[in-house]
Amino acid sequence: MGRDIKILIVDDEAKIVEVIKSYLEKEGFEAVTAYNGKEAIDQYKRHMPDLVILDLMLPDISGEEVCGQIRLIGTTPIIMLTAKVEEDYILNGLNLGADDYITKPFSPRQLIARTKAVLRRTQNTQDMEIVLNYNSGELVINIESHSVKKNDQLVNLTPVEFEILLKLAKNPKKVFTREELIAFVLGDDYEGYDRTIDTHIKNLRQKIETNSKEPQYILTVYGVGYKFGGE
Repeated sequence: MGRDIKILIVDDEAKIVEVIKSYLEKEGFEAVTAYNGKEAIDQYKRHMPDLVILDLMLPDISGEEVCGQIRLIGTTPIIMLTAKVEEDYILNGLNLGADDYITKPFSPRQLIARTKAVLRRTQNTQDMEIVLNYNSGELVINIESHSVKKNDQLVNLTPVEFEILLKLAKNPKKVFTREELIAFVLGDDYEGYDRTIDTHIKNLRQKIETNSKEPQYILTVYGVGYKFGGE
């Protein structure tokens, strides 16, 4: 998997950067490094990596701001590193556009596994139809370009939001539990908060629904989970 895949590592602790870089390169990935927020944004624009591993506690620009700047440029998957384990803090990072998170201290092997899982989900769509249309073309999902349009307007989804939408849309009759969606988008070895999926669903609804409080596409089946409502 690692061939020709470039990953940007952002952390102000040189030892952590070197450890992550070493593990990534052993797996065949190309690693680009940055030690503060400004350098991270510059490196992102210069290299346009396939994935970003982003520490949230940086000395100049916060990791949250870096995440926001990246989201203005592209939909590159972002795994955030955080020393804060409070649920609200982590969910706030997901609200800003991160796709996954790992709390410090962490196992480099776990980080590599999560990196591969995110990349596998965002790249493995070649066997599907290219374009899916719903509600007379109101919602259009282009699998080849990983893009979504609502009423002919491009919707800026994160990779995880796109994969959740695509999973639901491809299985319109199935109700997915939170556990099933977590296993699909975050991996079977995910250990974290169930509310992570709820946060991604909330963000997705705000982007594709006309009224997020009365959704047409991402429906809640109370006591079970979520299903797709587009036709």
